[in-house]
Amino acid sequence: MYFGGYGLYLLFSLPALLLGLWAQMKVNGAYKKYSQVRTVSGMTGAEVARRMLDTNGLSNIQIEETSGTLTDHYDPSAKVLRLSSGVYRSNSVAAAGVAAHESGHALQDAAAYSPLKIRSAMVPTVRIGSWLGPIIFMIGLFIASNTGTTIAWIGLALFAATALFALVTLPVELNASNRAKAWLAGSGVVYNSEMEGVDKVLDAAALTYVAAAIQALSTILYYVFLLTGRSSRRN
Repeated sequence: MYFGGYGLYLLFSLPALLLGLWAQMKVNGAYKKYSQVRTVSGMTGAEVARRMLDTNGLSNIQIEETSGTLTDHYDPSAKVLRLSSGVYRSNSVAAAGVAAHESGHALQDAAAYSPLKIRSAMVPTVRIGSWLGPIIFMIGLFIASNTGTTIAWIGLALFAATALFALVTLPVELNASNRAKAWLAGSGVVYNSEMEGVDKVLDAAALTYVAAAIQALSTILYYVFLLTGRSSRRN
């Protein structure tokens, strides 16, 4: 691709990329800071999650320890909450916030929260579209015919599922954080001064999802710009 193409790509992607980097720095910084602040209750992330689940009638949900850092997630198909070692074993403010957030997803699942159901249903399509869509798009873009343009649009449509997934993820994550904050504030697991740390960790994490959605949308806009520009030159 010629230099002007790279410049055009940066015009679309750089703001979203910078936002993403800033958001990642924020979440890493908040998590690192509040991982060093212990809760007065002394409950580990696993204990916080267990209590939150049990008090909401979800004693059937299993809690497992998983490797990695910030790899915490809820698996709705297996009904298992997986917490990274740094959350599972830690009695920090950060661990309490992350554990409660992931438990919030289990509460969403139990309540048949629509955005979570939609996101879960989209996972197979997104896994294919996220890598196959750009490949098909580029193949179509380099075929100098109307057929090539059609192929490129098909690739774009496949990749668009990634952006839609990112948009659907926003209410899912924000709602899980709101559930976590509400429960923690009234549970006695964390105290008023500790809630400030929980808020900062979860709000920083939410920003990463906003950045991901903007990045996906900016890529789609770039692809659309390339295709519409190509069609205009032909006409």
